Amino acid sequence: MGNLTLAIIKPDALGARHQGKIIDRILEAGFEIQAARIIKMSKSQAEGFYQVHQGRPFFKELTTFMSSGLCMPLVLRKENAVAEFRNLIGATDPQEAAPGTIRKDFATSVGENAVHGSDSDENAEKEVAFFFATEDILANL
Repeated sequence: MGNLTLAIIKPDALGARHQGKIIDRILEAGFEIQAARIIKMSKSQAEGFYQVHQGRPFFKELTTFMSSGLCMPLVLRKENAVAEFRNLIGATDPQEAAPGTIRKDFATSVGENAVHGSDSDENAEKEVAFFFATEDILANL
């Protein structure tokens, strides 16, 4: 699945109306959007999605934040999609993110960092399936 990854434009970015600018950056970087939707995750959905972080000190804060407002999951297609998107979004901490990255330009803190990106091809496959059925993804049509 190395050519697909999941991105989520998080509640802070949607609340600040940055989704259009973020999507522009994604498209300018050569990604194709294969699926998209705007949703409001329930607390239990957020806990399920971030289950891998359960037991970590930031889990409750993260899941509360992700269920606090609208978010926008996207399936992105590009050669080496996971690594390419991770480079585009920058470090989790916007203070440490490289200039020109999405988090440097749109995130306000480590906890409210504008976007999520899959961290491996294996996780990308699971994360895409969490939000989208196979038939929802253009690459599968």
